[in-house]
Amino acid sequence: MRKTDTKHDYPLIIVTKQLEAEPTGGRELLCKLNYDVLLHIYGKQLTLMELPILPCKRALDILNAFRGHIDGLDADMISSIIKSIRETGATKVFVDGSNLGGFVITLKKTLPEIEITTFFHNVESRFFLGSFRQRKSLRAIAVLAANYLAERKSVNYSDKIICLNQRDSLLLNKVYGRGATHIAPMALEDKMENRFDAQQETHGELFALFVGGTFYANQSGITWFVKNVVPHINIRICIVGRGFEKLHDELEVPGKVEVIGAVDSLDEWYRRARFVIAPIFDGSGMKTKVAEALMFGKKIIGTPEAFTGYEDISGEAGWVCNTVDEFVLAIEQANIEVQSSFDSSLRNLYEQNYSFNAAVERYKSILIAPEDSLQNV
Repeated sequence: MRKTDTKHDYPLIIVTKQLEAEPTGGRELLCKLNYDVLLHIYGKQLTLMELPILPCKRALDILNAFRGHIDGLDADMISSIIKSIRETGATKVFVDGSNLGGFVITLKKTLPEIEITTFFHNVESRFFLGSFRQRKSLRAIAVLAANYLAERKSVNYSDKIICLNQRDSLLLNKVYGRGATHIAPMALEDKMENRFDAQQETHGELFALFVGGTFYANQSGITWFVKNVVPHINIRICIVGRGFEKLHDELEVPGKVEVIGAVDSLDEWYRRARFVIAPIFDGSGMKTKVAEALMFGKKIIGTPEAFTGYEDISGEAGWVCNTVDEFVLAIEQANIEVQSSFDSSLRNLYEQNYSFNAAVERYKSILIAPEDSLQNV
């Protein structure tokens, strides 16, 4: 267990969706990491306020969403959080999600002296616009509108805005008239269960790995890849991720594409894979799968969208591809050039830029003024 490395006289409240003990999705992983990082920095001075999981099924639920009651947020929960702020004497609140603007505006109007930092996992209005384009429905347009209204409140009433990359900051400015105050790239808790031998050769049948759940950009991206790229390459593709087991008939190609679906652990899949593919053409924020591949010392072949936020290291991390021909050529090069099961230089990129320790240092610089820090313990 990590020790808290800094003592503070200024308590912090974190408001986040209900945390999972073993998160798997990208957003869930980042929510858990944000909490763990803040716990490491603030220790007992941190108070966790988790929002309950409340399914939005009734017409009344959708109506309430337009008032900012999203992801378990409602009037009672807002009152409970404000009561906790007063009881703990917290001077700062970390809001983990820009769609919690209904809370942000109420807090700022109730306790204007509280410093509010909101973490934007992505630009929600852009994310749900992409989802709507994939599956047009009245519900999808309602979700888009509700998230737009909530996010606008977060932008207007937060003191500090954290985005994962400059693109999201520019988009916020375009949509709402205000960009990020701070950029803090994707970070991931280290999930590599065993250290690989950098000189170890891969064993068994070689394959390239696709990892991700079935949210719209992942599903459309890998569907495009299977249809257009797979016929022209000579390495098997394994698709791992929650929900893909339901798409077995749609995506599996005998001898060329194997659909695995949900797994208990990614460790062995990364260990055995030759490299990772990330054919993602839409979305916002940063893609967890790229940082995860670097964690496991794997090269990535992906689109510019997949490498958004990773532009500075994309040349070292792998190949950026826009077209079928570019994917085919990159895969041919990777088949020749990638001979080890683990590349320590890629692992170093993860440790320096996207690890827990890297996130701790970034959050200290964002959240803690020099006068807040007392002494090391």
